[in-house]
Amino acid sequence: MGGTQESGTEGIRGGKDGRGGLGNVLSGVAVAVGFVLFLGAFVWGALVYQPYTVPTDSMMPTVNPGDRVLAQRIDGGEVRRGDVVVFTDSMWSDSPMVKRVVGIGGDTVKCCGEGGRLTVNGKELDEPYIEHTKPEAAAAGTGTGTGLGVASDTPFEVTVPEGNLFLLGDRRSASLDSRAHLQEAGQGTVARSAVHARVDALAWPSMAMLERPGTYASLPGGTSQPGPLRLQLAAVLAGAALVVLGAAYGPVVRVLGRGRRREPAGAR
Repeated sequence: MGGTQESGTEGIRGGKDGRGGLGNVLSGVAVAVGFVLFLGAFVWGALVYQPYTVPTDSMMPTVNPGDRVLAQRIDGGEVRRGDVVVFTDSMWSDSPMVKRVVGIGGDTVKCCGEGGRLTVNGKELDEPYIEHTKPEAAAAGTGTGTGLGVASDTPFEVTVPEGNLFLLGDRRSASLDSRAHLQEAGQGTVARSAVHARVDALAWPSMAMLERPGTYASLPGGTSQPGPLRLQLAAVLAGAALVVLGAAYGPVVRVLGRGRRREPAGAR
């Protein structure tokens, strides 16, 4: 009789086949929290980021033609040197363009300094992100001798007006950028207000964060900080894990319960 009461009490506490009880409540909470994290991170990401497809090769090797990128929606006032930005300027094109900011208002951008490098306010820039010089070009004396790309095959010196930006592609030999507009008003610079996003990551076909170039860190204003993409991805993964673990609790308990009931009657 006592054994029957004990068995009934365990059934009330644990619920039939492991359903109910504290474990089931916690699994339900885990699933609910997981869904909130998972869906909330996606909504947050959609509000902060916008995907773009880069159609040209002017930003190689950083971004290849056809790559899908995630760009953080920002105000032009948040732009720093070294940022890869998405902007629209009617003097350049009616479509959004992607270039790297190498100079901001008040900067004097010049090419080339000693060693064939770009200079900003007299400081030579180490630009590891630009396209590598082909061996035959270096042998012909058109490279820098360092194995890095040529800073520019077009010599120039521009003082960037306040409120404007000087932009170059990473593939300097094939990019139609500020150098192509030197004879226009502003000497090829673009107003900050033309910028509507900053590229934070490659999304497809490869996935990688876009690092801020250290070469600009020592200049006034430093470099920009990455957006919240890493935090959003972590929230998505954590949410998915909670949903899976919470949903799996009930079936796992039921399987374990069946295993215990199948033990031989004489087992101790």
